[in-house]
Parts: sequence; structure tokens; C-alpha cells
Amino acid sequence: MNNMQMIEYESLVLSNAAFMEDMEAAATRVIQSGWYIMGKEVGSFEAEFAEFNGAKHCIGVANGLDALILSIEALDLPKGSDILVASNTYIATILAILRAGHQPVLVEPELTTFNMDPALLSGAMTSKTRAICVTHLFGKICRMDAITAFANEHDLKLIEDCAQSHGAKLQGKMSGTFGNAGCFSFYPTKNLGALGDAGAIITDDDELADKLRHLRNYGSKQKYVNRYVGINSRLDELQAAFLRVKLKHLDAMTEHKRMLATIYDEQLPAWVKKPLRRDDEFDVFHIYGIRHPSRDSLRQYLLDNGVKTEVHYPIPPHHQDAMKGILTGVYPIAEEQHATELSLPISNGHTADDIRRVCDVISDFENIK
Repeated sequence: MNNMQMIEYESLVLSNAAFMEDMEAAATRVIQSGWYIMGKEVGSFEAEFAEFNGAKHCIGVANGLDALILSIEALDLPKGSDILVASNTYIATILAILRAGHQPVLVEPELTTFNMDPALLSGAMTSKTRAICVTHLFGKICRMDAITAFANEHDLKLIEDCAQSHGAKLQGKMSGTFGNAGCFSFYPTKNLGALGDAGAIITDDDELADKLRHLRNYGSKQKYVNRYVGINSRLDELQAAFLRVKLKHLDAMTEHKRMLATIYDEQLPAWVKKPLRRDDEFDVFHIYGIRHPSRDSLRQYLLDNGVKTEVHYPIPPHHQDAMKGILTGVYPIAEEQHATELSLPISNGHTADDIRRVCDVISDFENIK
């Protein structure tokens, strides 16, 4: 490797540097308030995040997985229902379905987008199918026009896993606002990232929102009065305060990532399979995932030349040891994506020059082959 400085896949120190003064002030405010659980910061963030998304309700929870589990539980599906879910999603989406007492049924993605293929929904339907749980992967919203129409036609509930799609849109409508519930993770690497675990659910359904507010807090909204069998999954006051600081800058962070993505689009060589961009979709590029048949060799070449990358994800869900006897079948599109996907640096801490350098290194890879 030459003497140029390593380009990290992501540096949270760099990504958060611009907000440090405001976040330190927010932390001091919370500490001095003496109120650390379910206080003003959570309530304010919930109102602000609901407004950002154009949703009626936001319910803060401890993490994105809990957001999914609680949303599925709150829908009161018959136990053991089949729920359609993408075959290439992160394992959390599938774990949530199982934890809520249901069976995941895998649906292949579109090869070009990494998102669930609406054309394959009908073929995955069973007599026990009661819901669809979509995942808006990499910051690109699924084709919710077609998926919502299918769900309505078959009277299916619809849960959106928005862990990677904060602010993504289809035809001007925000991710998380198409179905019964939109579930968000604020894991530190997300476009809107906390400084620890945090999550939220958005919904326009008054009854569902009320039930979720009970479920996250031992099944209670009134102290010592427990209406449901709930859990302890509350958004922390400190994390809510940090998220309030960063939410004000989310649109600017998204535009920065979209600018970096445009550099990739324009400067990566033609032999790279780049993310598909459609005119009616507003992508927020949580991940810029390319595909290449020699992914591992390309990844090593980038590392040798000062560029760190990631793979999302190296093992498809149906090949995980934890899913033996649970997920069956063959999913060639998911397997191809998992074998060829490479995530390039694209964070709030990266500069346009960083991205141009990544493009140059990738161009050189093909030249030396």
C-alpha cells in the first residue's frame, strides 16, 4: 500500500464531529434535569420525528429489533401466521417475526435493487399468510405502490423495516408511512444515528399507537396498572436528546450522501454494477452497494490500496445456523447478491475527494487484471 491515509469505511468520530458541541450541551441538559427515563426529551423527539415523516404518532423504543417485534405483536395476528419477508434482509427482520410467534416466508428481491420483488408476492402466499414485512435496504424504498396494492387486495397487514431508510421516499411519500407501522433503528451508523441503541415506530393508527405505548413499558401507561403483557423497551432520554440534535441536520446529511453517491454513479467504471436509481424514488444511501463477481478480490485490492469496505451481508439468512429447520428452500437471487455485494464508503464524514479516490482505485483494479 502507498503512504496515503486509509479511507475508513466509516468513522463515527468524523461523522459526529460537527454535532459534538450541541450533543454535549444536550447531555448536560439531560443530566441536570434529574429525569432520565420517559421524560421531555423522548416526548419532544417523538413529536419531531413524527412531524419529519408526516406521521401522526411516533413511539420511541430501545432499538430497531424491538420496534419490529412490538409492531408485529401489536397487530394481533393469529399465532403461527406466515409473514412474507425478503430473502436477503438483515437477520433482525426475520428474528422479529419469529420472536412475535410467527413464521417467516422468504420472497426473493429484485436483482437490480436489493429490495423485495413485488411480482413474486403472489407465488409466496399461503393459506396462513397474514402480513408482509418489507425492508427498505441500503436507503432505497421498496416499490410500495405495488406492495401496498397487493396487501390491500389480500387483506394483509403491512410492517415496514425502515432501519436503513430514514427520509427515503417513493413518489414524495416517506418510508414508514405506507403500512400499519414503520420501524426505525437509530444504531450509531444509521443516517440518523444515536450514540448507542435506540429505535422508534411511526403510525397513523391511534389504537395501534396506544397499544405500542403500553407494550414498550411493561404493558402500562399508568403506573402500576398493566393492561397488556409488555416488555421494557423505552427510548433513553440521553439518546433522544442526541437524536433531536442530529434530526435537525438529517436533510443536510442526506444531501451530502446523495452528492457522494452521484460521484460514484458518474466516476465508477462501467463494469461495476451500481445501484439502480429511479426518478420517482428518493434514495438516502445508508449504504452504497455495488456488485462484482470477484467481490472478495476487489475488496482485498481496495484494502491493499487504502480503502476499507464492508459486505452487506456475507451470509444469507437461510444459510445461518440459527435458521436451520426454520427457513427452507433455495433462493438464488439472494445468494448471488450476498456473494457479489460490496459496500463502499459513503458517510457524513467522507469528502468528495475521498470518493473520487475510491473510484480511481476501483478503476485501477480492472486495469491490472
